[in-house]
Parts: sequence; C-alpha cells; structure tokens
Amino acid sequence: MKRIVTIFLLCLAVVVAQAQIADKATYLSDFMNELHKTWPKNRTLNLVFHGHSVPTGYFNGNTVHPFESYPHYTHYAIKEKYPYAVVNCIRSSIGGENAKQGAARFETTVLNYLPDVLFIDYSLNDRGLSLDEARTAWVSMIEKALARGVKVILLTPTPDTTEDITDDAAPLAAHARQVRELAETYHVGLVDSYALFKEKALAGEDISRYMSQNNHPNAQGHKIVTDAILEWFFAADYN
Repeated sequence: MKRIVTIFLLCLAVVVAQAQIADKATYLSDFMNELHKTWPKNRTLNLVFHGHSVPTGYFNGNTVHPFESYPHYTHYAIKEKYPYAVVNCIRSSIGGENAKQGAARFETTVLNYLPDVLFIDYSLNDRGLSLDEARTAWVSMIEKALARGVKVILLTPTPDTTEDITDDAAPLAAHARQVRELAETYHVGLVDSYALFKEKALAGEDISRYMSQNNHPNAQGHKIVTDAILEWFFAADYN
C-alpha cells in the first residue's frame, strides 16, 4: 500500500511539474535551429495561423488587411532576421468561425499544411459557445497537433470594446482564463493578448486607439500581439 501511495505521489508531482506554460527560451529551439540553416541544408518551415477574423486580417467594414495583421508582421520579422530561411506564413483562419467549427476541419484544412508552429486564436467568437464546448474544441485541436509533433502557441483574445476588459466577470475574461489553463495543462506556448490590452486599460489608456472597430484590432493593435509572439522566437532578445 505504501508503495502504491509513493508511486501515486511521484506521478502527481510529474503532472504538477508539467502543468505550466512552455519555456520561451527552449520551446522553439528546434525550429530556431532550422532557421539558421542555409541551402542546401535548410528546408521549408511553415507557420500556420488558425482562428477567426483577427488572424485573417479583418479590420472595420469587413475590409481585409493581411499585411497589417500579426501573422504578416510575425513572418516579416522572422525573415528580416533570418534572410536564408525558407518560411511560409499560412492562414487557415476564417472570419466568423468559432473553435468548434475550426476543430471540425482541423485535420483536412490545417494539419494538411504540415505546420512547424501552429497558432490558435478563437476566443472572440467562442462566446457563442459554452466554456465546455469551447474547451472540448480547443483540446481536440491541441491534442491532434501535438500528436503530429507540432509546436502549439495559444492566443487569448484581443479586445472587444463592447465589454469592459478590466472586469474579471466579462465573458472574454472567462475564455482568456480557459486558454491560459489549457496552455499550462498541455505545456505549450501562450500569447496573452488579453492581458496585454487589459494592462493598458488599467493604466488609463483608451484601448480603442488600438482597434479598427469594436472587435478587430488595427495595425497598432496587431503589433502589440506581434511583439508578444516574437518573444517566443527571439526570447534571448527580450530578456
């Protein structure tokens, strides 16, 4: 009996130790090693951005600005630093979609791109789902990606100015907490966009200056998210 208890405690310790967000300094180390390679030793590297209208690049009035959105800014920054790397920026995102819909097509229209690094950003639209429904969809996508050896980075939502981002009871706040918990549980990357914008609001800033409409960031808003993403690639530069 004592032996069983000991084994159980050891297993529990392992689970607790792993229940944390991945380490920025090491999580993408294999990917970063690939970026340093030159022809003919290099290979094509795929960054895949999965989600709704924000990673797609929707601004106000349903205009689409892909070159002023965080996937493009991320791609550009990586290529600026690694001119010999072959890096694709692929958007599998669809405006108006939620995580349940994104999970339903995940294998055929996301994993088919053979992502090296996968970003998932759905929480704005997940407010139309229950937290349990959203969690089930996110878990499905995370587990399928990890089973393929994909590095996964989850994003909490960017703001919707129809909600008070400083209110911990706001619907988006609950989804943001759930995304953080999933990043910890699965030991993957996290870009906490919600916390970044909330910090600005708590400091007295009007976050509408970063929005093209109530639920779509403008170029400045996308750059806030981009800077947080790039910490995962250039961690040493941010210490």
